[in-house]
Amino acid sequence: MNQPHAAPPTVIDDSWRGWIAENLVLGGHPQALLGVMVQKGIAESSARAELEAAMRSPYLRGALRLSNRVAKRDWVLGIQSRLNQLAPQKVPRRERLSSQAFLDEYYRRNQPVIITGMLDDCAARSKWSFDYLATQLGEREVEVQFGRDADPDYEINSVQHRRRMPFGDYVALVRDAGVTNDFYMTANNDGHNRDALRELMSDLPPLTEYLQEGSSGFFWFGPAGTITPFHHDLTNNFMIQVAGRKRLRLIAPCDTPKLYNQRHCYTPVDGRHIDLQRFPLMADVQVIECVLEPGEILFLPVGWWHFVEALDVTITISTTHFKWDNDFYTWYPANQDF
Repeated sequence: MNQPHAAPPTVIDDSWRGWIAENLVLGGHPQALLGVMVQKGIAESSARAELEAAMRSPYLRGALRLSNRVAKRDWVLGIQSRLNQLAPQKVPRRERLSSQAFLDEYYRRNQPVIITGMLDDCAARSKWSFDYLATQLGEREVEVQFGRDADPDYEINSVQHRRRMPFGDYVALVRDAGVTNDFYMTANNDGHNRDALRELMSDLPPLTEYLQEGSSGFFWFGPAGTITPFHHDLTNNFMIQVAGRKRLRLIAPCDTPKLYNQRHCYTPVDGRHIDLQRFPLMADVQVIECVLEPGEILFLPVGWWHFVEALDVTITISTTHFKWDNDFYTWYPANQDF
């Protein structure tokens, strides 16, 4: 009887070499890596020789030195993280915060704050009903994010979820939607919607205490249940809450080393339920919660991680045109895979 041929041994290619280097830099024990390689079909002698060559490599020593520098920076960031845990943090509310107090106490210090009272006489709060929006702008073509429920990475893949439709049809969808995250008009649609909805911006106060004159904003509009997953922005941001409530979970920038941030400004950590078995480093992260009410403005500082959930039908205007330096993007890493 013919015996079946044994499977050929797995070849060590550059993908395996990259895996070896990354795991050695991360502190993996060579014997543990050897066991994995043998289990995957690599001959033990070949696996051992490759590991020994990697550990002798001056390239790996250079990578280890760079890793040590990153570890030092993480240690420095961790100082503030530990100090933050000495007392519970919360986002303060300040009524009609002056321009100078906002700059000195929050903008310059990279601290969030909710500003109240600045939208008390805002025309948008009284005018922007379903009927008003549909009647005034219903024929305009707008762009919306659709099909989000079918894609766990809908925020990263936002370009793939763009769809255009009459604004009146979208208003009707939101009115009748109930609770859903499947569709949402966000800042990712602003390239098309800025002109279509331009008249609405005149219903907002100029907020020249904080913003440049003539500042524009991004229009966010969706049903209860819309989710913006944990991420950080590359600029300082205002969230101007015109209608509905939003629940936010915030994490300070100093906790970034524990956020499993391996791509751009995103993390796989789910803000609805933080899985400590999958993400054990999150056990030491202080998460600050707040609810942004209609008529309030949240200052969201650059680098702060935030998760946002709409508790009602919501309309939010976000803007980045502050009176002070807000160009942090210029120094952002060009390679966004970490």
